[in-house]
Amino acid sequence: MNQSIASLVQTLSDLLEKSSIKIALAESCTGGLLAAHLTAQAGSSRWFDRGFVTYSNAAKTESIGVSPSQIEQYGAVSEEIAKAMAQGALKHSEAQTSIAITGIAGPGGATENKPVGMVCFAWAIQKPSNPARLIGNTQHFNGDRQAIREQACIYALDQLIQILSRPD
Repeated sequence: MNQSIASLVQTLSDLLEKSSIKIALAESCTGGLLAAHLTAQAGSSRWFDRGFVTYSNAAKTESIGVSPSQIEQYGAVSEEIAKAMAQGALKHSEAQTSIAITGIAGPGGATENKPVGMVCFAWAIQKPSNPARLIGNTQHFNGDRQAIREQACIYALDQLIQILSRPD
């Protein structure tokens, strides 16, 4: 595991344990890579609930309840679908926070409006004392398929750490 990812996972682990919350993932373009990074951490069973690898549109619909009409309207690579994936991961798990990642890692699959390296993220947080938060963001990464997937994992972790570190 790359050192920056290892340090991010350790930081997230500490935050999740301190808050007594668990995480679930809904991954598309990263294909379970983020789940692999999280579960490489010893003791992750205390805070990692589950990961959904919803690579196909059918998997997004069947596993985590993303609406086919939403996929048709926005496309699988969109913040709207990332948000629906994050919400679905929470709904279909015992977790209180989730990360969703959907994007185009390449080398194929790009369109004029959705280039290789475009990755959409969402983070959902449901703490008992607060209203649910749902945050979406789109980033553009450079490099080959593996580099884009690794950068997506790093960004997703870094952003969740920032979100969870903010005062309620």
